[in-house]
Amino acid sequence: MNEYIAIGLISVGLLFDLFGCVGLVRLPDVYTRLQAATKCVTLGTCFVLLGVLVYAGFDAMGVKALVCMLFVLATSPTAAHAIARGAYRSGIKLEEHAVVDKYKDAEGSEGGPE
Repeated sequence: MNEYIAIGLISVGLLFDLFGCVGLVRLPDVYTRLQAATKCVTLGTCFVLLGVLVYAGFDAMGVKALVCMLFVLATSPTAAHAIARGAYRSGIKLEEHAVVDKYKDAEGSEGGPE
């Protein structure tokens, strides 16, 4: 029974990873692409690792999957924020249809698109 649950979790994770990759190709600017990569791929990777944990149990492989899942959950959003902030400060423009620019209000005239 655990094998079927693990296969289901891994399949859901692979679907999220696929949607994240499609978002990287289809979305218009670096900020929306980064959102797709961060949200979908983080969730997808965590589902895959959770499936490995369910399949393996709490042996060496399962514990490694759990540690990797915690590492991905801690580092992926942090790295995405740093990349987005660096892109903004280096002058990469938002998409022309963007409605809100919260960095412009928070940082004033410090860097960013003009």
